Amino acid sequence: MASAYERTQNLKPAPRKGVCQDGREVQLYANFYRMKFDSRVTAYHYDLDIEPTCPKFLRRKLIHEFAQKYKSTVFKNALPVYDGNKNLYSSVELPVGSDPTVLDVSLCESEESKSRDYKIKIKYAAHIDMSCLEQVLRGDGYGDVPQETLLVADIVIRYFPSLRFVVAGKSVYQPPQGRDKYQLGDSTELWKGAYTSVRPTLWGLAMNIDESHTAFYEAQPVLDFMTKTFKLNNLTNNYTLKDSDRMVLKKELKYLKVTVRHQAHKRQYRVEDLTKLPANRIHFDVNGKKTSIVDYFQSQYNYRIQFPNLPCLWVSPKAKNTFLPIEVCDIVEGQRCVRKLTDVETRTMIRATAKKPHIRKQGIDEQTKLMGFQRDPHLRQFGLSVDNNMVQVKGRVIQPPKMGYANQQSVQAQGGVWDSRGKGFYNPAHIRNWAVLMFPPQNHCRTEDVKAFCDALIKFGGQNGMKINQPGFVKYLREHDIERVLQEMKRNGQPIDLVYCILPRNSSVAYQRVKHVFENQNAISTQCMEMRNLKPVKPQTVGNILQKINAKIGGTNTIAVDLMSIPLFKKPVIIFGADNAHPAQGEGNKPSVAAVVASVDKFACRYTTQTSLQATDGKKTHSPIIEQMQEMVKKLLIKFYQTVKVKPQRIIFYRDGISEGQFYHVMMYEVDAIRKACASLEQGYQPPITFIVAQKRHHTRLFVQNPRDGDRSGNVPAGTVVDTGIVSPVEFDFYLNSHQGIQGTNKPAKYHVLLDENQMPVDMVTKLTYGLCHVYARCTRSVSVPAPTYYARLATDRGRTHLNSSKWDSSDGASSIVSSDREETQRNLAEIIKDISPHEATKNKMYWI
Repeated sequence: MASAYERTQNLKPAPRKGVCQDGREVQLYANFYRMKFDSRVTAYHYDLDIEPTCPKFLRRKLIHEFAQKYKSTVFKNALPVYDGNKNLYSSVELPVGSDPTVLDVSLCESEESKSRDYKIKIKYAAHIDMSCLEQVLRGDGYGDVPQETLLVADIVIRYFPSLRFVVAGKSVYQPPQGRDKYQLGDSTELWKGAYTSVRPTLWGLAMNIDESHTAFYEAQPVLDFMTKTFKLNNLTNNYTLKDSDRMVLKKELKYLKVTVRHQAHKRQYRVEDLTKLPANRIHFDVNGKKTSIVDYFQSQYNYRIQFPNLPCLWVSPKAKNTFLPIEVCDIVEGQRCVRKLTDVETRTMIRATAKKPHIRKQGIDEQTKLMGFQRDPHLRQFGLSVDNNMVQVKGRVIQPPKMGYANQQSVQAQGGVWDSRGKGFYNPAHIRNWAVLMFPPQNHCRTEDVKAFCDALIKFGGQNGMKINQPGFVKYLREHDIERVLQEMKRNGQPIDLVYCILPRNSSVAYQRVKHVFENQNAISTQCMEMRNLKPVKPQTVGNILQKINAKIGGTNTIAVDLMSIPLFKKPVIIFGADNAHPAQGEGNKPSVAAVVASVDKFACRYTTQTSLQATDGKKTHSPIIEQMQEMVKKLLIKFYQTVKVKPQRIIFYRDGISEGQFYHVMMYEVDAIRKACASLEQGYQPPITFIVAQKRHHTRLFVQNPRDGDRSGNVPAGTVVDTGIVSPVEFDFYLNSHQGIQGTNKPAKYHVLLDENQMPVDMVTKLTYGLCHVYARCTRSVSVPAPTYYARLATDRGRTHLNSSKWDSSDGASSIVSSDREETQRNLAEIIKDISPHEATKNKMYWI
């Protein structure tokens, strides 16, 4: 018998098995546009090296100037395309060999700036036979076809728009004009644009286009930016920044491009730092004489510094020690805001971009016209063309499951929702000893209001089958009193089932502290609620809270009855969900938080968790794989056996948090880890594995052709499956919109079945996936991805919350996690894990609900 490793080495992505047959047909639009291409075209790839180093924001302009200057000599009147980094492609072979050819070109950064001379070294790299795309479209093996063919098509598609618009990743954005301007925050504004990606589909080559929105910094004087940041109404000439404020401003301005107003030539600079000293205390030598920046500007530019006590911008290259007073600098237009948006900016962004489906479809069509594909000469040179109209595709709306409750009651889910009123929890938990802690002061959070809310919990809990006693401990406290109050609670010697905490609004610090002390250190379940929900007592609010409490302390709210009729469940099945959450940009070398959850009941409704941390490689590169997968899966398999009293005979694994380019690498490592975990428990124990990737980070949108086919919000109905036309020509993938639209346009989840040793038919995979979207314990609605995937994401969020509140949150601490010594790095990780991990008993609960 082949070993686990040998079996893994022979893995290939699961092939397409057919199409979904269940349910009723529905006619849809998808935001794809068919493409034609000339397979006879060859693309020639050339490497570029620019000296001196050209700022990234100028490279496209420089290479366009380069192509124009040498159009007839080097480029033979062809139109090359450029990716913005080091790669140039031409549809004709250039008179350039594998040894670099050096050519000169000059560029003015702006109309008001001096020109600068550059040397461009160009050399031949490779040629790409575009007929390879035909292999993809014929289904001869996506993984075996050079991906550079699709990469070239992507670069060609985006090049013409990039000459007119601002490029950010795979999107291009247009500066907002007039009434299109939309302020997000004090210094940020919303820009609209288009995302494009060339995709191989069952119908041939197609382009996925979506309306894209992101935050950009508003073009303004840096002085205005500073006053808005610190809410300064009257800025006096002797104003001085506190050191803490200077650090905040430094973080906001770092890497932004600025221009200056004191010179005739509007040169651009990139901010590297802020000086610690103010302008009037920074001195340097001029002709052997020390002078201050204030005096220098007065003598050299006849400019009197108005705010001499403010620090200066330290601009690149930093080694040259170029310092610019804040008041003479302006933030350049067209710079994307890459930091995490504030809560206000996020709410404003959601309000501005949540568009009804028909409006979003109209916006996508408008963006497609703005891109100018029909008049793009570069497309013609490379033998490409794009259709004007969105594709029409057939979908199927599959039947939702019945939801089971106590006493064999059930209710049919319809359109992603169901009514559970009058039905008790399938398995209600009981609360014998619990405490209520109030963090707001008593004059804001009145005792009688707390009593009324607790009585409502007891009453409605009883209607759901829960037996809830009156709270045995009620106390007002502050954040620093938590440990002392916990010791008071423990004195009566009875186990504490639940601690219910009432918090002030937006009290993230108190929330983190409550979770850390009670759940991480003492394995006591908690439920937090903001004081604004205390009164008036709303039955819906109480009902939602009871669903969370019942799931946390061991109960089961409901089951998807129809799941049990799937032949897959004739043998014991364990359902896994996994996610690997990486730190946001700007969070330094913080570790990634990985979580794996697994079902521990026969209905796939109760889950337990394992979490881990993963350090970067020292270059802020985060591995997509879950490195501790083997040990985590092993512990979860043991827990399943301890709870269900039988070994799982099938494994279904839903994986979140990876992109298409990582599929094969992740599958190879993690499937091997799962197999080794099984083999470590018992010789010959190798249950069949189905490994499915669930993706929400994509740009596919679906629209009903007939409004009568949509739900109340105008979106495609819950249960809509698309597995024809726009999907992969060879791999087993499909789209599923599993939730009801609330606001804006729904994004269906995309599923890739990478491995299917359980030999599940298409209809079984879609039915299982859709059913699992209904067992999410927080609400009586189906959600956008299967519950185990959602739970893994919640567990990583909780891990990141604890990480952010730990001593490793500071920039110094975060950067000290990674060491050149691997053993030291592992020791650091071990210390963090000990500091932030849930108590072992807490891991067996659904604490993240």
